[in-house]
Amino acid sequence: VQLQASGGGSVQAGGSLKLSCVASGRTFSSYAMGWFRQVAGKEREFVAAISGKGEGTVYGDSVKDRFTISRDNAKNTVYLQMNSLKPEDTAVYYCAADRTDAVVGWLLRALRYDYWGQGTQVTVSS
Repeated sequence: VQLQASGGGSVQAGGSLKLSCVASGRTFSSYAMGWFRQVAGKEREFVAAISGKGEGTVYGDSVKDRFTISRDNAKNTVYLQMNSLKPEDTAVYYCAADRTDAVVGWLLRALRYDYWGQGTQVTVSS
């Protein structure tokens, strides 16, 4: 599986961005998908995850109620809608796929995932 993330950019605090991640392959709906972010020199941080059929979602505490993860299995795409952005949301955002479609509660750890995209930069200015 190859993952291609896009949609990053620069935005002022309070603004919105929508990230997309397109996956190759025919079995996209069998993969749970997640978004992580990383700032240079820090550990990769869990942002959000969604089950293969989109029935279950889970969010990191720092983005809850501001970010929404969704997916369109017909388009092999997972999205991350980011609203009310803050300067501390600045990071490189990565999408990832878990081929076991684990229960969403298990998807908070980066080690859970089998495939990773290349990352897209999000910069939020104050």
